[in-house]
Amino acid sequence: MPQEIDIAIVGAGMQALTLVAHLLQKREKMRNRFRVFDPSGNWIQQWNHQFAAYEIPHLRSPAAHHPDPDSFALRRFAESRPNQLFPPYDLPGTALYESFCQDVIRRWQLQECVISASIVRIEPLAQRFRLWLRDGRTVLARRVIMATGSAVTQVPSWVNQISTVYPDDRLVHSKAIDLRLLKLTGDRILIVGGGLTSGHLAIGAVNRGAQVSLMSRRSLYEKLFDADPGWTRPKHLKGFYREPDWFVRWQMIQQARNGGSMTPAMMTQLRRARHGGKLTFYPNCQIAQASWNGQHWKVVCEDGIVQEYDRIWLATGTRFDVTQDPLLAEMLEAYPIQIVNGLPVLDPCLRWASSELYVMGGLAALQVGPTARNISGAMLASDRMVPTLIKPRTALGRKIA
Repeated sequence: MPQEIDIAIVGAGMQALTLVAHLLQKREKMRNRFRVFDPSGNWIQQWNHQFAAYEIPHLRSPAAHHPDPDSFALRRFAESRPNQLFPPYDLPGTALYESFCQDVIRRWQLQECVISASIVRIEPLAQRFRLWLRDGRTVLARRVIMATGSAVTQVPSWVNQISTVYPDDRLVHSKAIDLRLLKLTGDRILIVGGGLTSGHLAIGAVNRGAQVSLMSRRSLYEKLFDADPGWTRPKHLKGFYREPDWFVRWQMIQQARNGGSMTPAMMTQLRRARHGGKLTFYPNCQIAQASWNGQHWKVVCEDGIVQEYDRIWLATGTRFDVTQDPLLAEMLEAYPIQIVNGLPVLDPCLRWASSELYVMGGLAALQVGPTARNISGAMLASDRMVPTLIKPRTALGRKIA
C-alpha cells in the first residue's frame, strides 16, 4: 500500500465504480493517481450482498443507468440474454447487472485498484489529508473523495422505549437481514415500513412459510421509480439548479422522492400473497409500544389494535446527515460548512468548501438532485467531478449550480 497518493476514494460501491470508469474514460493516465479503500477489498461487495440477501430479482433502474461511461454498454452486453431485461423499461436482472459490473471492472482494469482497509479517521492537514486505517497505519492524500453512501439508520422512537430484554434476532433492522439464512415456517412476522425493501422482505418471508403483517404509517404508494425519470435529465434539473435557496432545494428533493414506495410489480406480488391468506396490510398505522414477554412480541398500535408476533423487522430506511458521519467530524471542525437538514452545501464540483474533499451519494443531493443516492445520481456526480479531478484549476470556472 502506498504511503502517499494523489486521490483517495473512500468506499468501493456503485458511486465509486461509476466515478472511476468515467475518470479513466476522460484521462487514462489518471490510473496510477488514485486508490480505493474499502473493508471488503472488492468492488460493489455490499451492493451484491444486499441484492442477494433480499433475493431481489432485478433492479428498479432502467438499463441506461449503470457505471460505464457508454450509456448503451449494458444493452449491448445483454444482447445474448434478452430474457434478463424485465418489463416495462428493460430493468436489468440482478445476475445480468452483476456480470456487467464485473465486465466493467475487467475492461477498465480496476481489479487491483481497491485496497482492503477500513478508514476510521480523516485528518485534514495543510494541503492534504491523513487517512487513518483501523490497523493503525496512515496514508497521505492530496484529495479525498467520500463515496461511502454514508446514511444513518432510521429507528422508530418506540424501539428505544422497549423496557423488556429480547433476543437480538427478534427485532432487527432490514440492513441486518439475510433471507437466505432464515427458517421462518410458521413464524408471525411484523414488517414495519412502506418502501420497496419491506416488499422484498415480505415476499421472501411468505415464500418461507411465514405469516406476514406489513405495517406502514401511510397507505402504500405505488410508482415505477424512486423519483420521476425527469430528475435525471434537464426536464426537472434546470429548475432545480436555478433555485438559489438551499432550503427550497431540500424541499424539492423531499417532494420528488416522497418517501418509500412500491413498484407495480411488487404490489401485484403482495396482493397475491394477501389473497392467499399469507399477508395482511396495516396502512396508516403507527406503533405506540412493543414488549417482549419471553416468547413473542406484544405490539400495541396508536389506534388500539393489539397483535402478537414472533419477529419484528424494521424496513424504516435511512437518512443522510453529514453531522452524524464520524469520518467527517474533523472536516466540520476545520472547515465549517452550511448544512441544510443534514445535507452539506458543496461547491458546483461537489467539493467541501475551502478544501480538496469531495462528496458523492446522498449527501451531495443539494447539488446533484433527488437521485443523488441512485446510480443515475452517480453518473451526474461524475460529470461534475471528473473535469475538476483532471484539471483542478481550470474546472473552478464551471457554471453548474
